[in-house]
Amino acid sequence: MGQRPVSPSLPLAQPPPPAFLSSAVTGGCQVRCAGCRMILTVGPGLTEFVCPTCQLPQMLPPELMRPPSQSQVPAHGIDPSKIQLPCANCKAILNVPHGLSRFSCPQCKMELAVDLSRIKQFYPPPPEEVNEVAIEVEREEDGGGTVGETFTDYRPRKLSIGPPHPDPIVETSSLSAVQPPEPTYDIQTKDYLETSKALSCLQIETLVYACQRHLQHLEDGSRAGFFLGDGAGVGKGRTIAGLIWENWHHGRRKALWISVGSDLKFDARRDLDDVGATCIEVHALNKLPYSKLDSKSVGIKEGVVFLTYSSLIASSEKGRSRLQQLVQWYGSEYDGLIVFDECHKAKNLVPEAGGQPTRTGEAVLEIQARLPEARIVYCSATGASEPRNLGYMVRLGLWGPGTSFQDFREFLVALDTGGVGALELVAMDMKARGMYVCRTLSYKGAEFEVVEVPLEPKMTEVYKKAAEFWAELRVELLSASAFLGDEKPSSSQLWRLYWANHQRFFRYVCMSAKVPAVVNLAKQALIDNKCVVIGLQSTGEARTEDAVTRHGVELDDFISGPRELLLKFVEENYPLPEEPESLPVVGVGEDSVKELQRKRHSATPDVSFKGRVRKAARWKPEEEDEEEEEEEESESADSGHESGESDDEFQICNICNSEGERKKLLHCSCCGQLVHPTCVIPPPEETDANWSCHSCKEKTDEYLQARHLYVAELLRRYEGAIERKSKILEIIRTFDLPNNPLDDIIDQLGGPDNVAEITGRRGMLVRASSGKGVTYQARNTKDVSMEMVNMHEKQLFMDGKKLVAIISEAGSAGVSLQADRRALNQRRRVHVTLELPWSADRAIQQFGRTHRSNQASAPEYRILFTNLGGERRFASIVAKRLESLGALTQGDRRAGPSLSAYNYDSAYGKKALLIMYRGIMEQDSLPVVPPNCSAENPATIQDFIEKGKAALVSVGIVRDTVVGNGKDSGKFSGRIVDSDMHDVGRFLNRLLGLPPQIQNRLFELFVSILDHLLQNARVEGHLDTGIVDMKANTIELQGTPKTVHTDHMSGASTVLFTFVMDRGLTWEAASALLTEKQKDVTASSAIGFYESKREWLGRRHLLLAIESSSGMYKIFRPAVGEAVREMHISELKDKYRKTQSLEKAQIGWKDEYQVSSKQCMHGPNCKVGSFCTVGKRIQQVNVLGGLILPIWGTIEKALSKQARQSHRRIRVVRIETTTDTQRIVGLLVPNAVVPSVLQDLAWVEEIEG
Repeated sequence: MGQRPVSPSLPLAQPPPPAFLSSAVTGGCQVRCAGCRMILTVGPGLTEFVCPTCQLPQMLPPELMRPPSQSQVPAHGIDPSKIQLPCANCKAILNVPHGLSRFSCPQCKMELAVDLSRIKQFYPPPPEEVNEVAIEVEREEDGGGTVGETFTDYRPRKLSIGPPHPDPIVETSSLSAVQPPEPTYDIQTKDYLETSKALSCLQIETLVYACQRHLQHLEDGSRAGFFLGDGAGVGKGRTIAGLIWENWHHGRRKALWISVGSDLKFDARRDLDDVGATCIEVHALNKLPYSKLDSKSVGIKEGVVFLTYSSLIASSEKGRSRLQQLVQWYGSEYDGLIVFDECHKAKNLVPEAGGQPTRTGEAVLEIQARLPEARIVYCSATGASEPRNLGYMVRLGLWGPGTSFQDFREFLVALDTGGVGALELVAMDMKARGMYVCRTLSYKGAEFEVVEVPLEPKMTEVYKKAAEFWAELRVELLSASAFLGDEKPSSSQLWRLYWANHQRFFRYVCMSAKVPAVVNLAKQALIDNKCVVIGLQSTGEARTEDAVTRHGVELDDFISGPRELLLKFVEENYPLPEEPESLPVVGVGEDSVKELQRKRHSATPDVSFKGRVRKAARWKPEEEDEEEEEEEESESADSGHESGESDDEFQICNICNSEGERKKLLHCSCCGQLVHPTCVIPPPEETDANWSCHSCKEKTDEYLQARHLYVAELLRRYEGAIERKSKILEIIRTFDLPNNPLDDIIDQLGGPDNVAEITGRRGMLVRASSGKGVTYQARNTKDVSMEMVNMHEKQLFMDGKKLVAIISEAGSAGVSLQADRRALNQRRRVHVTLELPWSADRAIQQFGRTHRSNQASAPEYRILFTNLGGERRFASIVAKRLESLGALTQGDRRAGPSLSAYNYDSAYGKKALLIMYRGIMEQDSLPVVPPNCSAENPATIQDFIEKGKAALVSVGIVRDTVVGNGKDSGKFSGRIVDSDMHDVGRFLNRLLGLPPQIQNRLFELFVSILDHLLQNARVEGHLDTGIVDMKANTIELQGTPKTVHTDHMSGASTVLFTFVMDRGLTWEAASALLTEKQKDVTASSAIGFYESKREWLGRRHLLLAIESSSGMYKIFRPAVGEAVREMHISELKDKYRKTQSLEKAQIGWKDEYQVSSKQCMHGPNCKVGSFCTVGKRIQQVNVLGGLILPIWGTIEKALSKQARQSHRRIRVVRIETTTDTQRIVGLLVPNAVVPSVLQDLAWVEEIEG
């Protein structure tokens, strides 16, 4: 073989140890010569070569001899898209298309048939088919069933003592499905209560279960507590009085009654008298000294001490606390009654991240810890609006030793994870253990209406100007703050006040905008022979008092709350530079000028760039020098030296340098130099100790001149700032802003003589009898004290002397204003909510003022909003609370008035806000078309984005703003900080300060995105729907329920129920539905039977579509009956086609009905196997009823392992058997989870029948 020379490589400094090195650089390799040890590069394809240095012939080692690569080229004539089969006759390889069963061989013309059973290995596995209808049905099932009735009539299940309640009482249907424990307590006052009929049967039931619960102790040794959660107006006060009376008969003659207002002491006295406890004294703690209650001076040995939550945290100037006083009187081991009435006042013991616990919450917790044997009753209609607010209810035993939760925070995390359904389980658990009752007055007859009040044109213009003014004020404050430089005060404080006043201002304007509607509603109600209660939160008293302080008690007109608020904010917070101090003029105040000269010389004076005097060194006065000289002289005299003339008596002149007698030289008081008087031109006429040389005088004059210029500039700036502030104040004074709503309404409805005011303010403005001007006067008269004025006004309303009442939270706590059968005024109440409270707790309390026991008629509620998007912020806060409030205070989140349509401050709301911000900042595209824009015209969308961005800049959400140049001229760019991206509250607050048009457009965009997200979540089965009803044609209990856990304290148990459900709809029933609908002449032609356009497993799915509303259709399927979700006609026609033949529809319907009895929609090869229930007509359903909290951890662990997303979350269902109407509410347990739950609980016990 021919040998080709190869080129040598440069020798390596440290040759590697291997005998050869492979290289991939040229496609060849590098080897070391066997002779000279040089590194050689061998070309690709060569196996033998000669070293060009030592001429040694050699060959590559076997390891580097790679076989030539063979490309995988398919054989000639092979078609990879077909199956290659040999001809049975000529053996030729033929390309046979998939699915072809008979053909002729093109070579030998032999007729051939394909044996499919023998060639399965030639077929590729078929792709997994996606059954779109199965996915649709699965999503519907995950979304939950229909929402059934909310309330059921209530009557005690296991007690029959006492008369029926005077009004219809209801309980949520979820709580009604829970049985309380057996009553074992025998009440001492039973005979008296039966004869006097002072308490109704349900109040006696509460008394029994509370006393029974108080006999138990928790694992930590403290006595168990009871939660009385009856709704407003059911009669909690009288029930508490009954409990005090019962404990009195057992010798426990000390009780604490803690409530929200000192006025309620009179109600407590009335309730005790009603139950026959006239001998029990009620002592108001706020009227007593801080000394020992049982001392001789105070003399309280027994009875009820009534106090407010404010008193509980009060202390004297000497440091004595009410709490310590109560503990000392009660005794740490005493086992009497402590009632936390309206206990929602103790909430926020466990605040949101970053917050601080309230002092009230901490005090409530402390008194319980210091009195472990006390019998605690928590009493409130709104005590647990959020699980966080349960933190102070430590005596319920829901967390801590012996429970599934180590502490309250662990309990809180579990409930937050479980959502609304988990809250409902807590309520049911508490009732099952006998620690909770919750009934409410039937809302039958009560009407709830959300009235949207559009802004009048004049008010719209006022609002627009106000929004523009606030934006301009912000710019002015920014520039004024920047002008101050280093001297500016804390900017964070300024902006915190700015945004707080901004929000309060627009709340006032929104309230004022609704005043005409309130007045019209009230006047119409009076015409209809009804009476009116108007609810608001803020009275504007602070603004009124500010104006009266400035202008006196006689004014031209009512105070404008918004104007006074603005004036006060600008007056107190406009950034002003310090007013400069002027320097003395030369010739005036020579002493101060001389002092300045000395200071300037000693400090080598100069003027800083800002014109300020630098700090001078401390000047040493001449007297000190003279004292030192005297000391030196005395020392020399003492030492015995001969005294004579000192050299210090002669000094050198600084001008002529000749010596002169010191006494005859001039001494500069500033720089200290000595000169002959004759050397000074012109010579000084007379000299004194304050003489200064020309140089010092010159420097001082220069400094004074510069200083005066600087002071003049500061003065100009200060006066300019004062002038700008004055102009702003003048603009505010000329604003045509609305009057204080409270005074305005009272005035328009006839004045104080016709309107009962039950608020917390001390004075009010009243129009003069002449009709000109208004006067500020106290609300009370000589005959009525300020403390009793609200009670007096309430009585005037209840007696019908005044037919309109205005209530605020501060004045109306615990007040009864219902159409009481015992009152003279029994007109129907129209309750108008002018201003929604800040929380749902307060909203429910306010609603409860007019809806109470023993009423002749139920009230009408009118909740007013303007059509401004931002105002819905306040409804959002309330709605968020109401959603979970119903769960704990009423057992079911759908109970009571629902404002969920306005709940924006949720997880989905935060996500919607993020998406909207990203869209407006052009970081992402918007998922929906903005309002008044067109997808076909992108310019309209871009224009909206620019306007929206400018609006967000004006309210401070977009920061670090830069205005573009060139082609981006006029466009804004900036950033939104991360904390604002999810802050729905801040967005809705700031939104209030925008002009109505852009405000509403931004709000509509936000709501559209939120609706889009909610719809997607609903379709995907991720939406938390709370308790849902499981419906079917037949529901039967299978076998005997199994007890999986028993609570040792109450005896309540956790039970596993297994039901068999048949959800299908027969052909006969479906045909009857269609026939009935077709009788309607207005019925759409689109109704009828439809089949899916695609086949799955060789069949098409059928459905029946019945029109429900314009464009929407109810869907019925053979396997699952009526679907929860309705379908739009466009979606229906996109996925399905109408069957032309009824016979064909009948065959398909019956076939699917039959197959679905044993098989899910995924077919026999379903991955989940027999556990899958998607589209299965007959299925097994497992529900855990009774106590759930004790086994929460076990269930959560088992659910977390589930494949389907919807099976991983806590799902609370309500199911009722069709045979014996047995209703069970509990936790839905997927079939696949049941074995692991039972295994983890370790034992199962069958209930004895």
